[in-house]
Amino acid sequence: MRDTLVLNASFEPLSTVTLRRAVVLVLQDKAVVEQAHPELRMRGAAVDIPAPRVIRLCHYVRVPFRRRAPWSRRGVLVRDRHRCAYCGRRATTVDHVVPRSHGGQDTWLNTVASCSEDNHRKANRTPEQAGMPLLRTPFEPTPADAMLLALGQDDFDALPGWLARSAA
Repeated sequence: MRDTLVLNASFEPLSTVTLRRAVVLVLQDKAVVEQAHPELRMRGAAVDIPAPRVIRLCHYVRVPFRRRAPWSRRGVLVRDRHRCAYCGRRATTVDHVVPRSHGGQDTWLNTVASCSEDNHRKANRTPEQAGMPLLRTPFEPTPADAMLLALGQDDFDALPGWLARSAA
């Protein structure tokens, strides 16, 4: 699970990495811990450091400009915080607002998180045809917001004010 946010030296979000990879970067002096988990510590024979939640690289890394966050099923579930867009219960599947058989595409604006019951009930219809209005309108997250959302709602809310963004 990727649960540590990596910031560039300029404090812009770059990616998320595993806790193990984050610790390696800190121990190799390639990154510094900006925020740590309050209760977790990483201990070894000669090491005792707080488990990093947010790290910042020591040297600036130039990255190509990304206009859009890549679409994925996991990304849609994370964007919608695993809540069904029709009933609000726990979502486990992704539903197409305009079904693929009617020309709907795999895009951020055409897909929503859905529980399997509502996905089956809606079937091959639009929400209007099925009489199932959306609780939230789908949106396309920025690449930086997609990374922050990938940390999960609890972690996202706990991020410092200078880093947190309005993603919903």
